[in-house]
Amino acid sequence: MEALIPVINKLQDVFNTIGADAIQLPQIVVVGTQSSGKSSVLESLVGRTFLPRGTGTVTRCPLILQLIYAPKEDREHRNAKDGTLEVDEWCKFLHKSDKIYTDFEEVRKEIENETNKKAGNNKGICPDSINLKVFSGRVVNLTVVDLPGIVKVPAGDQPVDIEDQINQLIISYIRNPNCIILAVSPANNDMATSESLKLAKDVDPEGRRTLGVVTKLDLMDAGTDAVDVLCGRVVPVKLGIIGVVNRSQLDIQNNKSIEDALKDESLFLQRKYPTLASRSGTPYLAKTLNRLLMHHIRDCLPELKTRVNVMISQFQMVLQSYGDDVRDKSQTLLQIITKFASSYNSTINGTARNIETTELCGGARICYIFHETFGNTLLSIDPVIGLTKLDILTAIRNATGPRPALFVPEVTFELLVKRQIRRLEEPSLRCVELVHEEMQRIIQHCGTEVQQEMLRFPKVHEKIIDVVTHLLRRRLPITNEMVENLVAIELAYINTKHPDFHRETDLALRSIEVMEHRHHHDKNLKRNQLMIGNPLPMQAIANNVQEAVEGSKTWFGGIMGKSSDNSPLHEMPVLIPPPIRKGQTLPNLPMTNGSGDLATDTEASRSPIKRKSVVNLLQGADGVGVMTSGGQQLSDKEQRDCRIIENLIKSYFVIVRKSIQDSIPKAIMHFLVNFVQDNLQSELVSHLYKQDEIDGLLAESEHIAQRRREAADMLKALQKASQIISEIRETHMW
Repeated sequence: MEALIPVINKLQDVFNTIGADAIQLPQIVVVGTQSSGKSSVLESLVGRTFLPRGTGTVTRCPLILQLIYAPKEDREHRNAKDGTLEVDEWCKFLHKSDKIYTDFEEVRKEIENETNKKAGNNKGICPDSINLKVFSGRVVNLTVVDLPGIVKVPAGDQPVDIEDQINQLIISYIRNPNCIILAVSPANNDMATSESLKLAKDVDPEGRRTLGVVTKLDLMDAGTDAVDVLCGRVVPVKLGIIGVVNRSQLDIQNNKSIEDALKDESLFLQRKYPTLASRSGTPYLAKTLNRLLMHHIRDCLPELKTRVNVMISQFQMVLQSYGDDVRDKSQTLLQIITKFASSYNSTINGTARNIETTELCGGARICYIFHETFGNTLLSIDPVIGLTKLDILTAIRNATGPRPALFVPEVTFELLVKRQIRRLEEPSLRCVELVHEEMQRIIQHCGTEVQQEMLRFPKVHEKIIDVVTHLLRRRLPITNEMVENLVAIELAYINTKHPDFHRETDLALRSIEVMEHRHHHDKNLKRNQLMIGNPLPMQAIANNVQEAVEGSKTWFGGIMGKSSDNSPLHEMPVLIPPPIRKGQTLPNLPMTNGSGDLATDTEASRSPIKRKSVVNLLQGADGVGVMTSGGQQLSDKEQRDCRIIENLIKSYFVIVRKSIQDSIPKAIMHFLVNFVQDNLQSELVSHLYKQDEIDGLLAESEHIAQRRREAADMLKALQKASQIISEIRETHMW
């Protein structure tokens, strides 16, 4: 198991070289308040004085300290080239890996210089770490991270948020589930107020990876001891609490050696805490940390190996997405053009490999525009919208000139139906615009592979967008012109011989014919029944009814042609009331005056003068006269004419609407969509493939180049880490 810690040290070196913290490696992190004795504990573990000393915040950068056991007979770490064969102990910094430090005073100065370089001179902190390796025959294999001490109040010219900065830095390290937290607290402070234990409890509430260290046992008040604290009765810690005695500032000033300090520590513990002496002190702390770290590495190693393998696969895909270095620029440009054109056409045809599931795009959206948006818009147009009876009547009168119209003029129908057909042009042009917008939008939805190429070569991306946009814009007026021509074709010739129009018109007019015939018959019958004062002869009444029927037949015949003998008009019987004899009255009917107008009995008896009542002879079927917007009443014939024109317009408009709904999508597909698909690649080649511009187009984005270098370095580090882990035999873990 001793071989596990060097393995983690190698992994740490690998990832620290590229400045990445993607792998959560097992390590020990020292947490404590400022001047709590953290640095003294680390120096005791090493056996040398090498950390910066002073007042205030001295540790301002994370210090990753790797202790490596290297006895004199070790040949793995010692070699003649470095001059370390006969050296007892030496140090190496990761940022100066080619230099060997044998003087620990130089190590201290280098830590101070690197700290000032990273964190500045204003007592601020920096999250960038300093890596130091200590090779010695007096240390145990251990990896410890020393963090800045916790402070509450900014001192000197420290930033006002120095407390939050330090807390965030500490939490970023101890949040790692593979980290062992070494919570350092001074013995002369109440353990219940320990800031280090509080932070540790926040990220490790169960205390499974927290080890407590109580420093300065020799500075406690007289009459007090730390037995309850060390036994875990005050604040329980699962991994235990170890007490140590540090060198005082006076000892440091007097250059008291670590060896002497360790001897004094052992004597103090034997005298003050005899029952706990075997489980306290710096040597016991070093062995405990070594044991905890080895077991922790053993537990984390399988998961760590899996994590490394997964990340290798991920970064291989990332690196592949960024592409290889460009060797043949002409071939690369042609490949990009071909790939884009193929992806663009696949998005339209619905054969793309990565199909969108959140929204319609490409050909599916074009289909939706044709059959849902455009189709529903056409169906929502009322065939007679904007046409009033006065408009129709005015058109009929203007078409007949000075002579009253006997039949409905054909030119009136053509004039009005053309006016309605023109309403189909605007939604048709809007359909072209929507398809054009979608084809422009497809440029941004051409698949992941093409998007990666576009990000890698931004100038090629811009040029492709310009070429496709120009091609679409060039086809837009041609497509609009064709759509306008399709509507103009419908306006050019009103085909009243269209079989659908003839059938619909015949049904509509015959229904109007039957309705008008019944209306006239009921009206004449009622009038004849009410005429009592001056009754008409029976023959005259019959002639009136017959003339009304014949007039209706003749008028419709002018529209439809001659009525056949089987027409409903010929089958309708003519009802003639029985003759009324002179002096005979009809029961329960009001009397009429001499003019045939209705009068009540009261009026006849009270007034010797016969009063005329106004009779409305222009009433509709419901008995109420139809009036225009100007207050003018329409006659029965005018109402019939308006109804006929409306029915003719509706019938013909529906036919034209079906034709437009079918022909407009076909025209758009031919003149816009299919043309762009067929000519896209040749258009891109003609505009982009120019020898004098290829170098400029394939200028790679600096951002993508940087990302590719980082991904390549990370992949290389992961592969090396996988090789290091695979060297561990199962026997090393037990």
